[in-house]
Formats: sequence, C-alpha cells, structure tokens
Amino acid sequence: MAHEQVAALAKALQKNIGQVIIGKDREIELLLTALFSGGHVLLEDVPGTGKTTLAKALAKSLSCSFARVQFTPDLLPADITGMRVYNQQSGTFSFIKGPAFTHVLLADEVNRATPRTQSALLECMEERQITEGGVTYTLEAPFVVIATQNPIETQGTFPLPEAQLDRFLMRLSLGYPSAHEAVQLMQRFIRRQPLAELTAVAAGSDVLAAVKACMDVRVDEDVMRYMAALCEAARNPDRVRLGPSPRALLALMRACQALAAIRGRGYVIPDDVKELAIPVLAHRVVLRGVSYQTSSEGFLTELLSRVDVPTEAAP
Repeated sequence: MAHEQVAALAKALQKNIGQVIIGKDREIELLLTALFSGGHVLLEDVPGTGKTTLAKALAKSLSCSFARVQFTPDLLPADITGMRVYNQQSGTFSFIKGPAFTHVLLADEVNRATPRTQSALLECMEERQITEGGVTYTLEAPFVVIATQNPIETQGTFPLPEAQLDRFLMRLSLGYPSAHEAVQLMQRFIRRQPLAELTAVAAGSDVLAAVKACMDVRVDEDVMRYMAALCEAARNPDRVRLGPSPRALLALMRACQALAAIRGRGYVIPDDVKELAIPVLAHRVVLRGVSYQTSSEGFLTELLSRVDVPTEAAP
C-alpha cells in the first residue's frame, strides 16, 4: 500500500465516522493517526461529549471484532484478560479468553478500576500478548485500546499511573460542539440512530497494510533531530518531574509518519511534529508542583516556540 492509498483509506474512514460524530474532523484524523501508528488512544473529556460513540463508530467502520469493558472498582484483571477454569470431567484446566482478545477494545471509564485491574492492560498494550498460568497468548493484529475517562470527577476514581499513561500514544479531548454543530447534531439524530446504521468501509487487513505503509514514510535526519531536541527540552529538571521517555520519542515519530501519509505525503515535515507534539507528549510530561492535565500543554506550547525548527537550505 502506497501513502496515496493510506490517504484514500483515511478519507473513507473519516467520512464514515463523520456520519455519527459532527464537527470533530481534527479529532477523527488524530484517532486514525494513532490507529495507523499502531498505537492506543486515551479519550479524556467530560461526560456526554461522544467519547464512547467515537470509539464505537471507529469499530463499526472496520470489519473487525470489538469489545467494550465498563471499568468499575470491583472489576478484576481476569475480567479483562480471561481466566483458567477447571473442568471436572477431564480433570484439566482450560483458558477462557477475556474481552481483551479482540481487535478494538473500548475501556470505558478506565480510571474507575483499581490499579491492580488497570495494570492488566499493560502487557496487552505494549507486548500485544497476555500471559496466564505461565502460558503466553498472542493477541491478533490489529489491536487497539481506546480508553475513556472523565478528567473532572475524582470521587471513586483511581488516577492512571505514569507507566500506564505512557502506553497511550495520544491523549485526545473532543470538547463541546459549537451552536451550529449542535443544531446539526439534533437534526441528524431526531429521527434516526446513525451509529446503528453504520457499516464497515475497511477491513483489519487494510489497517495492517496502512501501518506498514506509514513506516515507509521518510523522516529526514534534521526532522529527527528536531523531535529529539523537543523531547530533550521537555525533560528540563528545573521545571519537569517526569519528561518524555524514549517510547514517547518513537511514538511521536510514528505518529508523524502516519499523519503525513494520511495527508498524502511520503515524507514528514516539521509542521507535523508541531501539530502532534501536544497530543503525543502532554500526558507524558509531569511538571513540578502543578497538575499535568492543565499545565503540560502550555509548557509544550512554550517549547514549540523556543526550539529551533529545521528549515530547507537556500539554493
């Protein structure tokens, strides 16, 4: 698959998801960027803004398996990964697969589960595998986790640890619709349910081909140095308690490759880095003495204005 085909695939998916989600073209594009990067997404916003609907719309646009887990304080790790069950007739144990054995996993209100249960996702998200009873089971590709959480509510929630946040390639927020978009939303939903009518426009094999094609997108060394300099600046020990890890740097590169392909280019430009720096890095930066949810984005915006951007040499 060439990058032109990746762009055509993304356009088809955007159009299909846009039948349900109105006025969020950028957020849909970023979600597809994460998908074509082979990464996971954390949707963080107040209730009712369409987080779960967006995840379901993506799943229905792909002819892939889909599973939704409602995270609650009493949820156990085995409720996600599966468990070994003893068969009295045969006298043996057999493994019953959990909902994590799917292509698109929606972890709804992920911060409502205990840290023990949250940690069940770590191996799934990074290694794409589940180990149970000394046996390792490989998850079928493509595998993407879309988790949602409410950033305002704290009663009965367990904040995601930094190690868990680092597994998410992007953190996105949908926000409220404008007045014009709100009217469009009501008009579209007044007599029908667009999500129920949505049909698949791509297969899992198309996603895998797109992921492979995006890895072939060219990244010049100057652009690599720009990404590295940006991540290095975001580790300033005077202001930062936790900065972007090497995993974050690679995630930024992969996301830039995917965004370039989605926009029909076979090469990454510095503007791709600027556009993706906050969605990819902000949730991985913890500043000293302040809350990262509100301050890391401003900190990165400041860095983007200070770090030297590579420019094309004059002829």
